[in-house]
Parts: sequence; C-alpha cells; structure tokens
Amino acid sequence: MQAEEGQALVEYALILALISVVAIGVLEVIGINVTSVLGRIGNDL
Repeated sequence: MQAEEGQALVEYALILALISVVAIGVLEVIGINVTSVLGRIGNDL
C-alpha cells in the first residue's frame, strides 16, 4: 500500500512538472506576441 501511495505521488509530481513546462512555454510565446503588438501600436501613434 505504501509503495502505491509513493508511486501516485511521483506521478502527480511528474504531471505537475509537465504542465508547468507547457504553461511557461505558452506564456513566453504570448508575452512575445503582446510585446510585438504593443510595439507596433506605439510606433503607429
């Protein structure tokens, strides 16, 4: 029983790590796009 609980904890940690990496990647792409759009708006003004 103890080994199964430890295994589940490791699986949850791996899933959380994967979600974190994907979220960071998405936020970086969105951040680049927002910066680009704001730069164009500033240049047009």
